[in-house]
Amino acid sequence: MNQALSLFLQKLGYPIGFKPDYQSLAAILKSCAVTADTTLGKSLHTHIIKLGHASCHLVSKALLNMYAKSHALDDSRKLFDQIPCRDTITWNIMLSGFGLYRNHDAEVMRLFHEMHTALDPKPSSVTIAIVLPVCARSGALNFGKCVHCYVMKCGLVSNTLVGNALVSLYAKSGNVYEDAYHVFEEIPEKDVVSWNAMIAGFSENNCVDEAFDTFRWMLKGPTTPNYATIANILPVCGLLEESVGYHFGREIHCHVLRRAELVADLSVVNALVRFYTRIGRMGEAESVFQRMRVRDLVSWNTIISGFTSNSDWLKALELFHELISVGRVELDSVTLLGILPACANLCHFLLGKQIHGYVIRHPQLNEDTSVGNALLSFYAKCGDIEAAFRAFSSIYNRDLISWNSMLHAFADSYLQSPFFELLHRMLEESIKPDSLTILAIIQFCATLSRVDKVKEAHGVSIKSRFLLGDGTPTLGNAVIDAYAKCGDMEYASKIFEMSSGKRNVVTCNSIISGYVSSGSSTSTNDAHRIFHNMPERDLTTWNLMIRAYAKNDCPSQALSLFHQLKDYGMKPDALTLMSLLPICAQMASVQFLRQCHGYAVRACFKDVHLNAALIDVYSKCGNIDSAYKLFQSTHRKDVVIFTAMVGGYAMHGKGKEALGVFSHMLELGEKPDHVTITAVLSACSHTGLINEGLKIFYSIGKMHGIKPTKEQYACMVDLLARGGRIKEAYSFATEMPFEANASVWGSLLGACRAHHQVQMGHDAANKLFEIETGDIGNYVVLSNLYAADNQWDGVLGIRRLMRTRDLKKPAGCSWIEVEKSKNVFMAGDCSHPERSIIYSTLSVLDQQIKEPFPLLLA
Repeated sequence: MNQALSLFLQKLGYPIGFKPDYQSLAAILKSCAVTADTTLGKSLHTHIIKLGHASCHLVSKALLNMYAKSHALDDSRKLFDQIPCRDTITWNIMLSGFGLYRNHDAEVMRLFHEMHTALDPKPSSVTIAIVLPVCARSGALNFGKCVHCYVMKCGLVSNTLVGNALVSLYAKSGNVYEDAYHVFEEIPEKDVVSWNAMIAGFSENNCVDEAFDTFRWMLKGPTTPNYATIANILPVCGLLEESVGYHFGREIHCHVLRRAELVADLSVVNALVRFYTRIGRMGEAESVFQRMRVRDLVSWNTIISGFTSNSDWLKALELFHELISVGRVELDSVTLLGILPACANLCHFLLGKQIHGYVIRHPQLNEDTSVGNALLSFYAKCGDIEAAFRAFSSIYNRDLISWNSMLHAFADSYLQSPFFELLHRMLEESIKPDSLTILAIIQFCATLSRVDKVKEAHGVSIKSRFLLGDGTPTLGNAVIDAYAKCGDMEYASKIFEMSSGKRNVVTCNSIISGYVSSGSSTSTNDAHRIFHNMPERDLTTWNLMIRAYAKNDCPSQALSLFHQLKDYGMKPDALTLMSLLPICAQMASVQFLRQCHGYAVRACFKDVHLNAALIDVYSKCGNIDSAYKLFQSTHRKDVVIFTAMVGGYAMHGKGKEALGVFSHMLELGEKPDHVTITAVLSACSHTGLINEGLKIFYSIGKMHGIKPTKEQYACMVDLLARGGRIKEAYSFATEMPFEANASVWGSLLGACRAHHQVQMGHDAANKLFEIETGDIGNYVVLSNLYAADNQWDGVLGIRRLMRTRDLKKPAGCSWIEVEKSKNVFMAGDCSHPERSIIYSTLSVLDQQIKEPFPLLLA
């Protein structure tokens, strides 16, 4: 012990052979308290007892302080009980020692009560300043109010230290207006801490204007803002409207630059960087960061998180690599939470796995739940669901965020069984779902069209009162949207009507979207009624209504809404144009289609799906050359673009060209989907490319790893039937792994008529009539088949059946656009204003067709 003490004294600068007195021992014990060296402290305690200094008040207080600050609370309590005459300082040491640790908040309040009820000594202003923060963090507002009563009785209410503690207590408890500000006003001599406490109180309670007013009031007085004032007021600037917040923040920045002590303070500069990142001014944030002479981990974390939150993932990675290269820096959880989203959005799998390795090597990080959740989200966004689940399983203390994140990961990957298994496991472990859990369940069940599960989740949300507590009706909107997507518009409408007091634009958009998807004219009228009564509309609302009218063959109403949209000062987006394009196809209006295309070019829309839609509609309007030009000019072609072009060529009977585009797609390594395969098989069918079609069909599973769909089998039946291979087509129809639909039997029936296969046509027709009894076209085809084979009894039988079932052939209709005007013609209709000229021209053409073609002389 003597040797250890001697060495310790030498370190403190005392000469060799020096024998410490009680004052020296108190100073040495103070050093032990700073270093939390309980081993040396206990040895000194033993030495003090031997020297007879244990009864000295100064030494006993120093010992008590050493034990309290070194977390040896049991030893400090024993020593405290042994001290016969306790003064206020002794009590304060005990209170501050227990007050360092949250799990001893109740003991702090018990000690204060014990001190208060004793006759002597009485709590001082320091005692109050120790106890009130404990009340604030533990939420013991009533106990804090009792302390406040004591303060008023003892006349400490005018004490600045006590007033500051009371302001913080009430502000942190949410009573910022009634109590905190009232106490603040009564402080006669406000110091900088008083002002900081009041500004922070307003800031923490989102009272932005009041925080700024208090700051302005402070600037008018004698108290100069310090580093904490700047750190408190800058976040308030970030909460203001962008231009206003930027203006005030710049003024505070200028104030900082005029004071050297603030410029040199690391916390102030970090607060400036954080302010600029919050308002998205990353240029200014980086400029402040680069000018910093000294940076701590907070500086790096702030700038990296700033670039991540502002979606500049590459810059975040660049700065992270720079931080790593600096060396001698231990990354903390904030660093990892800042960089992992950047890795996820860039799909930087290697770096993410390296970070995971770093976490595993550092137990403190490995046990951090927020880091585990971030790793889970990283793997999920990168598409590695197995790794995401392993990360989930390795989280020591899973919280609700962990469970919700994993459920979202399974939902995003459409993994139905794992999703419900995890949900059941969550409930078995008595983890209570919150509104976000219910939201994930409802949205996933909507994608599966599981209306039964949607109703279950809806019932839980009602029982748990999540819908009542939904400030913004996010969950209510999701419920409406889910019922609409599942086709249960009755339920969706009822919930919409019940939510009349809590609707927003999204609520109305959800129900309108449901009506649009249902497709009936009645639904369109319901959608229009809601649209008309909406006090506020966004671009999505207009797009939905335009699509509703376009879908229900109401082009004039859709165009009228489009013009109204522009009159309201709103700018059409890519979705607006995609809603209008079906109208171009309905009207076969190349002129209007070119206007839409021109607008897309002028607006610099780079939407691949819009380009695909334009290619499709150009093809439908008969302008395949324009479709191909647009296809060629699209630099980044994906499967949707290739499918649109293949479908366009299929529509125009250009099978070889369609196959060429398909082959080019495969050469580029683009994987086709079912829609692409169906389009290319349709192209082969329409142009008689039987062998090529068979080759592609049999390659679906081998080359592309997907199973043929019902539509693709239907294409093969049509391909073989059109090519005259009726028996093979019939075998395909009867042996396919699905039950053949009307399209399959209809194709076969049409081919039987073309190739005079009466018996097989009769069998196909019987199958067809079982599935589709109301399509008059099928009866006409079979009747014509019988007529071609002179089976007049069969013809009479079909016509009798048509009369029995009251089937009437609708009048044929065609239209053409001439000089921007749409001309419609129906069979037997004589209403066109130019009918005389049209019929006269048709008569001339008919006569010329009948005349023999003159041979040209050599």
